[in-house]
Amino acid sequence: MVLSNDERELLKLVAQAGRPVWMSEYFPVLNPAEPGTDENHPGHEAWTERQMAWYGVSISLWKRGLVRVVVPADGSRGDLVEPTGEGRAALAAADA
Repeated sequence: MVLSNDERELLKLVAQAGRPVWMSEYFPVLNPAEPGTDENHPGHEAWTERQMAWYGVSISLWKRGLVRVVVPADGSRGDLVEPTGEGRAALAAADA
């Protein structure tokens, strides 16, 4: 199974956690804001669009069966997920 670079990077972080996680907690790690970025910063809009794109990446991982929801969202936090066997195999193949 071929992973995009974004899928690989997010799935790798989820797998390395060793516990169920919110995928969105890794978005700022994968796409850090420049120092001083606020709503008036020239790069703010592009940064925000990239942050939103990570949600699409996380949905793709779930739709492809590479992560599974362990604890569903409850309104105060998102789904907690972990990699599936297929997700771990896809990472292994990507690293080979």
